[in-house]
Amino acid sequence: MSKSTSKKQTAKKRAPARKRVMKAAPKPAEATSANDAKPATQDNQKAAPASIFQDFDALTEYLTDVSGKSRDVIADFFASNPDLRQATGQLPADPLNIGDAFQEMMKGLAADPGTVMQRQFNLWGDYAKLMSIMSRRMAGEPVKPAIEPDHGDRRFAHAAWNENPMLDFIKQSYLIGGKWLEKTVHELDGMDEHEKAKAEFYTRQFIDACAPSNFAMLNPEVIDATLESKGENLLKGLKNLIEDIDRGHGKLAIRQADLEHFKLGENIATTPGKVVFQNEIMQLIQYEPTTEDAAKTPMLILPPWINKFYILDLQPSNSFIRWLVDQGRTVFVVSWVNPDPSLREKSFEDYIRQGLFEALDAVIMATGETRVDTIGYCIGGTMLSMAMAYMAQTGDDRINSATFFTAQADFQESGDLQLFVDDAQLDAIEKQMDAAGGVLEGRAMATTFNMLRSNDLIWSFVIDNYMKGKDPAKFDLLFWNSDATRMPKNVHLFYLREFYQHNRLAKRELKMDGETLDLGDVSVPVFMQAGETDHIAPHNSVYRTARHFASKGNKNVTYMLAGSGHIAGVVNHPDRNKYHHSINASLPETLDAWKAGAERFPGSWWPHWIEWLDRVSPGKAEARRPGDGKLGVIEDAPGSYVKVKA
Repeated sequence: MSKSTSKKQTAKKRAPARKRVMKAAPKPAEATSANDAKPATQDNQKAAPASIFQDFDALTEYLTDVSGKSRDVIADFFASNPDLRQATGQLPADPLNIGDAFQEMMKGLAADPGTVMQRQFNLWGDYAKLMSIMSRRMAGEPVKPAIEPDHGDRRFAHAAWNENPMLDFIKQSYLIGGKWLEKTVHELDGMDEHEKAKAEFYTRQFIDACAPSNFAMLNPEVIDATLESKGENLLKGLKNLIEDIDRGHGKLAIRQADLEHFKLGENIATTPGKVVFQNEIMQLIQYEPTTEDAAKTPMLILPPWINKFYILDLQPSNSFIRWLVDQGRTVFVVSWVNPDPSLREKSFEDYIRQGLFEALDAVIMATGETRVDTIGYCIGGTMLSMAMAYMAQTGDDRINSATFFTAQADFQESGDLQLFVDDAQLDAIEKQMDAAGGVLEGRAMATTFNMLRSNDLIWSFVIDNYMKGKDPAKFDLLFWNSDATRMPKNVHLFYLREFYQHNRLAKRELKMDGETLDLGDVSVPVFMQAGETDHIAPHNSVYRTARHFASKGNKNVTYMLAGSGHIAGVVNHPDRNKYHHSINASLPETLDAWKAGAERFPGSWWPHWIEWLDRVSPGKAEARRPGDGKLGVIEDAPGSYVKVKA
C-alpha cells in the first residue's frame, strides 16, 4: 500500500453544518477575604473578570449564543434524521431487546405471588425500620443508619448526605429500594437464565439512573457549585450539553476528557519511533532503541482494534512501550486503521492474515530474525489465540512466545458483555451497521463498555459536565477512552457470534482454511495476565483460557493475577508502586485452588513478567533502529492511521 493511499484512510463524514462557535462564559470571580483585598487597579480588574451576572451585556450575548446554537443543533438533528430511522426498521425501537427480558421477568413475578408478597413485606419492614431510625434521630438520639452505601460508592461522599437529615433519609430510602429491587429480580425462579441476567443488568442500569445524586436539586455538590458561582455552573452545563449533542450529531456524546488538550505525538503517544510497514488495515511502528544491546528476539504487540494502541503509550511516566524499550527489547506495535465503509467486507481471517501474519513477516524483514515474541491485548489476544492454533496445525513456527493481556479465548464465563449477544440483539446490531455503511460506529461500542460501569463512566460525567458545569478533565486515560474506533461488519459479527455467542474456539469447533483449531496444540511458552476486577475479560474467564493452552501437556503456561481491572491492571508502571499481583506456578483444575496456592506481591507485575520473558527469549544482539533492515521509514510514530477520528 502506497503512502498516498494511506493518507486517504479517513472516515466518510456527513457534510458538516455551518460552523458554529460558542463563546465561553467568563470564569466566576474568586471570592477574597478582607485580609486578602487589594486596591482596585486597572491591571488587577482585568486579571479577575467579573461574574457573568454582573455584566448584563455579557449575559445577554452568552444567552443569545446558547439559544442560537440550540436552535441550530435541533435543526441539524431533524434534517439528518427526518424519519428517525426507526419507522424504516434500520434502528429498531428496542435494539437491545430489553422488552422481552422484562416481559419474562413479569411472567416470573406473576407465577410466584407468594414470593412477591413476602418480598413486599420485607420492603415495608425495611422502610418501617428506616422511619423509626429517622424519628429517633430527629429527637436527638444517636442512631446507626439502616443501610450504608457500598464501599467505594463515591456518589454519597459529600458530608451533607450524612449530616442533613432530609438528604440522609432520601439516600437511605434509595439504597433500600435499590437493594430490594435487585434482590427481587435475582431471586426469581423459572426464568430463562439469559433473559434473567439481562433483566438484572438493566435493572441495575435503572437503579443507577434513579440515584438522588443525579438530580441537581438533591445533589449537595451541585448546590454548593450553584451558590458559589451564582448559577453560572448551570449555564455552563447547558453549553456543555448542547456542544455534546452537536458533536454527536443529535445524540448525546458525553465528553470524559478535554478533547483539545491532547495531541497525538506531542503530549500523548510520544515514544520515538517510525512507521516501517503499512497495508489497508494497519500500520506497523518500530520504536527507537534506548540501549546499546537488545534482546535477540524482537517483540510484536497486537492491541485491540476496538480501541487505539496508545493505551500502552499514554505518557512517558506510565508508558508500557517506553518501559519495554528501556528493558532492551526491539518493540513493534500494530496500529489498526479506523475502518470506513470501504472495508466493510473484511473478515476476522483478513485481520489475522493482513494484521498478524503480514506484521510477523515485516518484523522478520526489519530485524533479520526468524522468530518473534508476541503480546495480544484483549481482542488482539483473542485473534492471537486463534492464529496460534492455526499455526500449530500448519507448522508455522514464527512465534517464539505469546503474552496475553486480559485476553479471552474461552467465553463461557465472559461476564456482562454476553448479555448483548442473543440472536435478536445481533440482528439489531447488523441492521445498525448496515445503516452506517457496513461498520459499527465507535460510539456504539464505547457506550456498551460505559454501561458496564455506568456510575463511574456515565453518571459522574453527567453531574460534572452538565450540572456542575466543569470543564472536561485533562486526563490521558479518559482521552484515550473517548477516542473510539469503528469496526467492519463481518469482523465484529464473527467475533460476537463465534466467540461470545457460540464459544467455538474453546469447544474445538472453529475452523480456518479447513483446519480445526485446538488451543492445546500450541506448544510455545504462554504468559496470561488477568485483572482481579476486570469487567470486560473476567479473570475466571482468562484462567479457563490458560487451562486450554495447557490441556495437552504444554508445561510452560503461566497465569498471573494482577490487582485492578482491564486497563489499570495492565498499565501499572513499577515506579508508581500501585496495586499488587499474585503468582502460582501451577494450573490446578479450579481458579479457587490456584488462588489458594498463590503468593501475593506488592506493586506492578511488569518486572516479574520481564524475568519470565528473559528466560523464554534469551540472547542479545546489537540494538536495531527503524530503517536499518529491509524496511524503509514511511513516517514518524504514532503514524497517520491512529489519528483518524471516528
